[in-house]
Amino acid sequence: MKKLINAVEEVVNESLAGFCAAHADIVRIGERAPFVQRAHLIPGKVALLSGGGSGHEPLHSGFVGQGMLDAACPGQVFTSPTPDLILAAAEAVDTGGGVLFIVKNYEGDVMNFDMAREMSEKSIATVITNDDVSVETSTFSTGRRGVAGTLIVEKIVGAAAEEGRNLASLKALGDRVNAATRSIGIALTSCTVPAAGKPTFDIAEDEMEIGVGIHGEPGRRRVKLKPASEIAAEMVHAITSDLSERARGEAILLINGFGATPLSELYLMYDAIRKLLEPAGSIVTRSLVGNFVTSLDMAGCSATVSMLDDEMKRLWDAPVHTPALRWGI
Repeated sequence: MKKLINAVEEVVNESLAGFCAAHADIVRIGERAPFVQRAHLIPGKVALLSGGGSGHEPLHSGFVGQGMLDAACPGQVFTSPTPDLILAAAEAVDTGGGVLFIVKNYEGDVMNFDMAREMSEKSIATVITNDDVSVETSTFSTGRRGVAGTLIVEKIVGAAAEEGRNLASLKALGDRVNAATRSIGIALTSCTVPAAGKPTFDIAEDEMEIGVGIHGEPGRRRVKLKPASEIAAEMVHAITSDLSERARGEAILLINGFGATPLSELYLMYDAIRKLLEPAGSIVTRSLVGNFVTSLDMAGCSATVSMLDDEMKRLWDAPVHTPALRWGI
């Protein structure tokens, strides 16, 4: 294992310290616990809080700031944040409007955010993201996984929160965006968790994993490596089949890298996927390409399609200023 680290047990804390120092105009580290919060909170606004295991950067800390999250709780690598950390973050950023948790649908994340909500005396609601079409609902006890579509939920709901909407309205919007969003990922290599010191899974040079999770979990099947056009066709078929009639209309297309895939390949996949979506009825009017929800050093990518209505499109376009996402400022 070759990584730029000092001690394995300090990777997350040292990375977090550097992140907050580099973006001190936007974020700061929590006073009572190691979470990330907006440097300037807005009194009375509903606070948006998300989090999960580290290793997916810039998710979630990179999306803290104007127009998105008010706080993010990073756990250890691929490990859910603890309830006391989540609770400390919720208490720190609630300025009177209540708190909305945005939680990826993994058993540990759901359980720990639920525990934090039960421990808190704050007014808290939860949106669960479960956009991954790679596996059937019955495969995991909690259902489908929440993956890169979480970013789209955070952006759209974050813009609505900035407008001053109440907690119930934001939860309803988050559930609506999640229901309109589908993702699937493919992996060409494994990733290496620092504490393990070796790849999470073995995969041959001529193989790929269809439907991989963002922690390296297996998906639909392992197959021989295919040309990008064939990979794109399978990803589009999985997404549009799942959306069914909802696949018709305007959409956001997010092509997300897992950490080790060059941008040139991500844009190649964007071109291939976009061309296949439009004959299926999904007209791409908003786009995002890059490394946003990574899996450490995994090679591969995911495609996310989120169907838009006029309100969602307006909120997507609204100004955002975070370390990893910014426009309209």
